[in-house]
Amino acid sequence: MNRSALVLGAGGFLGRHLCRSLTAHGWHVVAATRNPTTFDDSSIENAVSPFDDASHFDDLVSRCSAVIHAAASTTPGSTAAQPQIEGNLRTTLALVEALQEHPDVRLLYLSSGGTLYGDRASALAREADPLLPRSYHGAGKVAAEVFVQTWARQFSGCAIVLRPSNIYGPGQLSRRGFGIVPTAFERARDGAPFIVWGGGGATRDYLFVKDLIDLCMRAIEAPFSPGGHVFNAASGEALNVNQLLDRIDAVTGRPLERSFAPTRPVDITHIVLDNSAARNILGWHPRYSIEQGLERTWQWFLGHE
Repeated sequence: MNRSALVLGAGGFLGRHLCRSLTAHGWHVVAATRNPTTFDDSSIENAVSPFDDASHFDDLVSRCSAVIHAAASTTPGSTAAQPQIEGNLRTTLALVEALQEHPDVRLLYLSSGGTLYGDRASALAREADPLLPRSYHGAGKVAAEVFVQTWARQFSGCAIVLRPSNIYGPGQLSRRGFGIVPTAFERARDGAPFIVWGGGGATRDYLFVKDLIDLCMRAIEAPFSPGGHVFNAASGEALNVNQLLDRIDAVTGRPLERSFAPTRPVDITHIVLDNSAARNILGWHPRYSIEQGLERTWQWFLGHE
């Protein structure tokens, strides 16, 4: 079997974890980035391109047996009033067009669990539930999923969509709109106030990055029939923002100064994902508790001060 994988977004937080795991499992990795990027493992091949046209993918896809699409350049907040095709969706459309000539290449698309289902009150969100995004970022993810699964149906390809909850872990830098955990750790280091949107009661699910990568590897290597396959990727433990910050305070020993701001229109009040499909079909389960994940992440932050 050709064990070569093309990884989109390879230079990012998730992409780098994916590249390391793939090489450790014996895969040759082609790391797709828009700018030249260096990686820890010299065997990783860096392919540089805008990746906004099918021709940018043709040669790369023809050499690989799997493509992992982990590229993302927007957040719910950054697209609050700006619906757009540039960045995320244009790259996805170019990739899908290129894959039409290569239906034997498995596609793994990393979507978003926290932005697709809308507010779910106390019920767990399941893969078959209606998709009700409140942000243009979430709408773009829904559109990408539809294109990816349409390719699989029309060309008898195999497309696996993972919908992760809030992912955190070592290597995730503090960046506006990307991740509450690295932002909170950054505020713990610099002592600046941490902005809590709303009263801190918004409930989420937080998944340690190594658990997501484990699920990605299972999805890439498991036997699947042609067509689309969708899985939530979540820890199964619900925490509101204040509870999460309490745990972060306990890990760092540096209590955050919390500054409360009004809820934004794109914010979801309650969303917790059902992970039973991934458990039952892929034999996957989260191995890291929130305390273990936060401790490992904080130690990484301390080593990069």
